[in-house]
Amino acid sequence: MVAQLVAVLLALPVSAAAADEAATAERAARLERASQLKRSAAQRQAEANRRFEQLEAGCQKRFRVNACRDEAHRELTRETNEARRLENEGKALERQVRKEERDEREARRQAEAPKRAAELQVREKETAAARAAVEQREADSRTAKAAKAREGARRKAADAERLHRKQAAHEARRAKKMEKAASTAGEAGQP
Repeated sequence: MVAQLVAVLLALPVSAAAADEAATAERAARLERASQLKRSAAQRQAEANRRFEQLEAGCQKRFRVNACRDEAHRELTRETNEARRLENEGKALERQVRKEERDEREARRQAEAPKRAAELQVREKETAAARAAVEQREADSRTAKAAKAREGARRKAADAERLHRKQAAHEARRAKKMEKAASTAGEAGQP
C-alpha cells in the first residue's frame, strides 16, 4: 500500500511535466496553424488584387465596361472578405493561445503565492534577526567603548591625583629644604 502511494506520488511530477510539454507542443501547433492562416490570407489578398487588376484591364476591351468593372470589384470584395476571415481566424487562434498562456502563468503564480509568502516571511525573520544581531553588536560595542572611556577617565583622574600629590610632596620637600636652608643661613649669619 505504501509502495503504491510512493509510486503514485513520484509519478505526479513526471506526469505534470509531460502534460506541460504536451500543452506546449499543442500551443505551438496552434500558433503554427494561426501563422499559416495569416500567410494564406495574405497570399489570397495578393492574388485577389492581381486578379482584379487583370479583370479591370480586360474590362476595357468589352462593350459594357462598367458592368465588367462592377463584377470585378464584387469578386475582389468576396476574395478580400475571405482573406480577412482567414486572417481574423489566425489572429483569434493567436489571442486564444496567448490568453491560455497568460492564464496558466497566473494560475502558476497563484499556486506559488503561499510558497512565496512563506519564503518572504522566512526572509523577513532572517533579516530581522540579522538586524537585531547587528544592533546588539553595536550596543555591545558602544557599552564597551563607554566602559573603556570611564576606565580611561578614572585612570586619567588617578594619574592627575598622583601627579598632584607628587607635585605637592615635591613642593613640600622644596619648601622644607628652603626653610632648612634659610634656617641654616640664619644660624650661620648669627654669630
